[in-house]
Amino acid sequence: MAIKYFALDLVNEPNLIQEYEKYHENIWPEIKNSIVASGINNMEIYRTGNRLFMVMEISGTYDEKIKTENDINNPIVQEWECLMWKYQQALPWARPGEKWIELKSIFSLHSK
Repeated sequence: MAIKYFALDLVNEPNLIQEYEKYHENIWPEIKNSIVASGINNMEIYRTGNRLFMVMEISGTYDEKIKTENDINNPIVQEWECLMWKYQQALPWARPGEKWIELKSIFSLHSK
């Protein structure tokens, strides 16, 4: 099992941030199923201001390319993603169309 970390910004409007959080209190079952079926064992999202941090615990079966392809071909996931773009904004250094950016580890207390 591995852990991946990601960041994304929300549109800095308090009412939109509140709506975004409300959606995530009870995500659509199809979204949860898509996440679990891809080999993600756990996912948590944290917020400070309008910046989000996502932590994903992934199994050995997780394949980002397969997950992306499956999501592109899933109309419910695409509907969810389009809806979420109302609330999200790409980080300034993101490539066009890129949402969540994987964080680079720069320090670990327990590294070599």
